[in-house]
Amino acid sequence: MKTSVSEIIKEWTPLIIVALFISSCRTFIAEPRYIPSGSMLPELQIDDRLIIEKFSLKQRDLQRGEIVVFNSPYSFDEQLISYRNEELPSKFSCFLMGFPPMSIIPGLSDKACDAYIKRIVALPGELVSVNNLGEVFINNTKLNEPYVTSFCKEDLFVNCGQFDALIVPQDHFLVLGDNRSNSWDGRFWPGGYFLHKDEIIGKAYFRFWPFEGFGFFSIPSYFK
Repeated sequence: MKTSVSEIIKEWTPLIIVALFISSCRTFIAEPRYIPSGSMLPELQIDDRLIIEKFSLKQRDLQRGEIVVFNSPYSFDEQLISYRNEELPSKFSCFLMGFPPMSIIPGLSDKACDAYIKRIVALPGELVSVNNLGEVFINNTKLNEPYVTSFCKEDLFVNCGQFDALIVPQDHFLVLGDNRSNSWDGRFWPGGYFLHKDEIIGKAYFRFWPFEGFGFFSIPSYFK
């Protein structure tokens, strides 16, 4: 028995609508992410699973203390881009690289397609400094950061990304890892220290795995 075109359309239309809805939610509202490194220890453990929320960031200003996911510096830092031998990959290419087997075959991935997760520590217009321990000073006052348990050691031969008295440009932020002694963040980007708001994908909203870490993320009360 042959299936008519109208029957095929009737059968597949709901599935297409659901697929488009899920894709739209991931693009504009939220998406799952996992933590691949220890740069945000102890707040985020390796292999934690999070929901990254996107929608609210378009409706309000970002706040100090929020944990954000953003595009790889290899995709926007002009100096890092200048080191490339080929053009930046398209968004579609990066999308494909996120799926097996491309995501697991050595040499097929591209650093420009990665996403990073760090904490906002300095806001537009603020005077910010970072000392040789990785401690942050805002307008010459040390920032209270009890979530950092691993500052750099006081060693003349270790570079902790120290810099002095810079104004955060408009629409930019300083983002650092909580694991201050082992995080490749704004302190080390060769083209500039600060992250433009347009590079931010979303904020850490909810941890759904492991179960003992299950719950929502919130801005530390001392930042409010």
